Amino acid sequence: MFIETNLYKPDYSQYFTNFAAVHLIILRLKRDKYIANSFRAVIGILVVLFAYSCANIGTPNGGPYDELPPKFVSSVPPPNTVNYKGKKVEILFDELIQIEKASENVIITPPQMEMPVIRTAGKKIEIELQDSLKNDATYTIDFTNSISDNNEKNVLQNYSFAFSTGGQIDTMEVSGILLNAENLEPVSGIIIGLHSNLEDSAFVKLPFDRTSRTNDRGHFTIRNIKPGKYRIYALNDISHTYKFDQPSKEIAWSDSLVIPSSVPASRQDTIWKDTSHVDTNIDTIKTIGYTHFLPDNIVLRLFKENYIRQYMTKPERPDSRYFTLRFNAPLDTIPVPVPINFNVPKDSSWYYPQRIEGNLGVNYWLTYPPILLKDTLQFSVTYPKSDSLNILHPQTDTLQLFIHKRQAEKKKKRKEGEPEPVNFLGMQVVAPNLMDVFDTISVTFDEPVLNIRKNLFHLEQKNDTVWKETNFDLFPDSINSLKYWILHKWRYGEEYRFDIDSASIRSIYGRWNDKSLNDIKMKKEEDYGNIYISLANIDTTAYMELVNSSDVAVRKVKVKDGGALFMDLKPDKYFARLVIDLNNNGKWDPGNYAKKQQPEEVFYYPKMFEVKAFFNYEEDTPWNFREKPLDKLKPGEVMKNKPKEETKKKKNYKDEGKSTSKSSNPLGGMGGGMSF
Repeated sequence: MFIETNLYKPDYSQYFTNFAAVHLIILRLKRDKYIANSFRAVIGILVVLFAYSCANIGTPNGGPYDELPPKFVSSVPPPNTVNYKGKKVEILFDELIQIEKASENVIITPPQMEMPVIRTAGKKIEIELQDSLKNDATYTIDFTNSISDNNEKNVLQNYSFAFSTGGQIDTMEVSGILLNAENLEPVSGIIIGLHSNLEDSAFVKLPFDRTSRTNDRGHFTIRNIKPGKYRIYALNDISHTYKFDQPSKEIAWSDSLVIPSSVPASRQDTIWKDTSHVDTNIDTIKTIGYTHFLPDNIVLRLFKENYIRQYMTKPERPDSRYFTLRFNAPLDTIPVPVPINFNVPKDSSWYYPQRIEGNLGVNYWLTYPPILLKDTLQFSVTYPKSDSLNILHPQTDTLQLFIHKRQAEKKKKRKEGEPEPVNFLGMQVVAPNLMDVFDTISVTFDEPVLNIRKNLFHLEQKNDTVWKETNFDLFPDSINSLKYWILHKWRYGEEYRFDIDSASIRSIYGRWNDKSLNDIKMKKEEDYGNIYISLANIDTTAYMELVNSSDVAVRKVKVKDGGALFMDLKPDKYFARLVIDLNNNGKWDPGNYAKKQQPEEVFYYPKMFEVKAFFNYEEDTPWNFREKPLDKLKPGEVMKNKPKEETKKKKNYKDEGKSTSKSSNPLGGMGGGMSF
């Protein structure tokens, strides 16, 4: 009636209970002479009921949930085979398996210039190498975490297979982590390579000797290395050349030589009882000896050199009043357009240039009225363009820009006798009613204006009930020449008034501004908090930034007298990072391999600052920013590459299918309640 396997063992105890009940009934029936003729009928009914009970006690479900990864069974050739000359490897496991993204996750070293063929067939993995094998070399097929069983997706962690074309297997390993140099984020999927050739040119001219790839947390391990001295590099190698042959590739390197070594070590392993039992607990703790490979703490900082090819992107003429030229890199000087299909007066400027988008583009506002009426403008322009070696040369292009369709201005219907509305100059004034003391006022125009002067603007401060004119500074924006800043040293809790008289500012197209009046009140000192961070052993130019939980900088100050002071902070959660600004230009700079220049160093303060109103924070002990390894500095709250969630606990199917209700047993309730 039941098939017993090693996965499921039925419980027969309740069957014996049912037999006892049946036997008791039979004895009582035999003692009763009046119902002897019913004996056979009752026996038949009970047998039927007993059979039904047997059939419905429980449904075998295959036993405990499979939580074990696939296990290696055999391979051709066997693991660590020496003097192997074949190009095919077959590996057999104990269950059906699959490989996730083999082309990305399986690393074969020495690196293969021609992609190998990797496929699964049931319980087997087949690898066919396409390159010629090197003599006396240990080949490693590192599957990282790409192998899992076919059903439950249990991952076989860090599995690798090795063989040698020579007489021995190289066994050394080195490991470490790769971080983004600018923000210390772990970087995944990047090639890590070793060169036994210690010349600097090897990274540029030769493929790596041995490689690995960073996992999802930026960690890497390069296996089966020969003893010796090496240089180690990281390379975002999209072209699969295994060398730094394009300056647009992201790179990293260590200034120190890598010398693999090993030491004997031991660890404590926990041996568990059979996990299929409910009363699972620790059976014993065993000391396991193993080989510890060094170095295991290499830290590489990935960056891309300041390499930007200069060229013109798509030019356009979105409006009859101007056309726009955009470029791939910032411009030092504004290119001069030369008319072809239109004439302009000599010795006169027929356009007004406006730098936009951080000097990546220029708006050319047309100031000569006849040009505005032309649907098509043809002109030549000379600008710097990069050649194949990224050297700038003058490039002259002939451009033809046209407006597909002129957009007529929509006129609002007016009532009879209503005057024509005034088409004012577009002007955006940013002056909040409740303003932070570290903010400033800005005025941005929609089109170029003429003769902007400080006396066209008015800033007043309220003293008791009287408004008095106060001094300020007017500065044009360094990026957008149509934007101006009103700078003033604001006082906590004070009231100000900023106004611009109507018809005081005129654009190059003859439009005048409307009146603007803005009442401003500054926040009080008790609305803010302050942070002072003292630094230990800081002996170079540096600056500190406060960043939010999205790792975006919201405030920056220079380090002075061994510390950084952040004043007037809004209540919020902040994190801090230190940038060693070697060239003192106020921004983080990447490295340069040809100059052997590493990227500027970045350090994250390990704690979060929760700033509250009227809050002052200062550490008692100066921060030793070099005390901890770089990969341990960045707080988890601001880390974007967070560890993946642990696999959820598997559902226990052990008792699934067993009956729990008494009513499911036809004989349940008959044991002690029947009497004859």
